[in-house]
Amino acid sequence: MEDRGNPSGRPVVFFHPAPGSRLIDPDPWATAAARVRLITFDRPGYGSSSPLAPGAVATIAGYADDAAAVIEHFALGPVAAVGWSAGGLVALALAERRPDLVGAVAMIGTPAHEDDVPRLDEDTKFMVDALRYDIPGAAPRVADVLSPIAHDANAVLDMVAAGPADDAVLADPVQGPRLRIMASEALRQGVAGIAYDIVAASVAPWGFDAKRVGVPVYLWYGEDDVLAPPEHGEWWNGALPASELALIPGAGHLLPSVAWKQVLTAT
Repeated sequence: MEDRGNPSGRPVVFFHPAPGSRLIDPDPWATAAARVRLITFDRPGYGSSSPLAPGAVATIAGYADDAAAVIEHFALGPVAAVGWSAGGLVALALAERRPDLVGAVAMIGTPAHEDDVPRLDEDTKFMVDALRYDIPGAAPRVADVLSPIAHDANAVLDMVAAGPADDAVLADPVQGPRLRIMASEALRQGVAGIAYDIVAASVAPWGFDAKRVGVPVYLWYGEDDVLAPPEHGEWWNGALPASELALIPGAGHLLPSVAWKQVLTAT
């Protein structure tokens, strides 16, 4: 776990993308200016977090329960739960399952379910459908497919960045190295964490009902996001009981790197 910012500030738990790691503060200056206490931690198989037991199935609900245990252990709640990309699903599930621990949610570039807003190519969709016939065995199979990138931080970044808007962020002399540190740490144990996240987000049932989320949800999407285009935010805005959608011109999937101040101010 990483504990940054103001120790006595408002606690913000930031859930990293898939793939990603706890070693990410999108904009340390904005974090300091907002006087928040920023908490990040690795999901199973990433960075310093232990892998799941053999045969265990990664689920979004299970990740949320892990987060609840961290929040309770460190007496952080209620927190602002902020999730980037697939991390937004964990933030949302936490709010649904443990409303006592969450005051507000921010989802940044979080894809809707494939059944609601299709985004996968045909080959990937075929693989996901096939894996659903053996969910307990899905993660090892996905890890085998991902094994060629087990030591390739650039490949990790390719999974969370695409298009000219993201290329500009990666080329930035400050933001680029910060994101590469996150990506390198994601692979400390190989590709297990990525495999778990793919299973949790795309193969296994999520295990929570978004319509039961009772706290405000702030939706942030880049207008030039190739990986989770604005229609994903529009779907969530229609599905959630209390939400607000913001579209950021010129931004891609690396939106936290360019709009962190706005996210912290609104959440």
